[in-house]
Amino acid sequence: MKSKIREVIIVEGRDDTAAVRRAVDAQTIETHGFGMSDRMWEQIETAARTRGIIIFTDPDPAGENIRRKVKERFPEAGEAFVPRDKALRGQNIGVENASPEAIREALARAHCTKQDGSEVFTMEDLEAAGLCGAEGSRLRREKVAAALGIGYGNSRRMLARLNGFGITREEFYGAVRSICNPGDPE
Repeated sequence: MKSKIREVIIVEGRDDTAAVRRAVDAQTIETHGFGMSDRMWEQIETAARTRGIIIFTDPDPAGENIRRKVKERFPEAGEAFVPRDKALRGQNIGVENASPEAIREALARAHCTKQDGSEVFTMEDLEAAGLCGAEGSRLRREKVAAALGIGYGNSRRMLARLNGFGITREEFYGAVRSICNPGDPE
């Protein structure tokens, strides 16, 4: 039996809706890429007010742009991320390519932005963990982001998500340790 998701999931298109529904019992709203109509915004407003929403867009620049637009209007929205490597089919990247298991995992790890604005992490933390300013830092960031379920981004985006989603130092360093290769510094 598929688990039921209370919140309405915001996706880009009908193929994403089909993939989500293969994985879980959930209602979706499709943005149709950048064709974001007034009617769609009204549907999202109603869903956010009554059930809550989870933004679940493709792990590509277009998906990030749509995520940002929805998040600007609905800062309390949850966010789910499928890692790029689990969303690939040939050259096509998207939620529609993810397995039901990858989708369930992404939705189970959805994060909401906390409102207190505290900054637990600094750029120095990322540098010390080899996540910026070092050879291989991009790949390490990608792996840590996947382990934490926060979506890949450059150093600034990762820092914003670590602090915005309330990731603890324990969770962060656990993720860093989980991706370390033998001989890598911790």
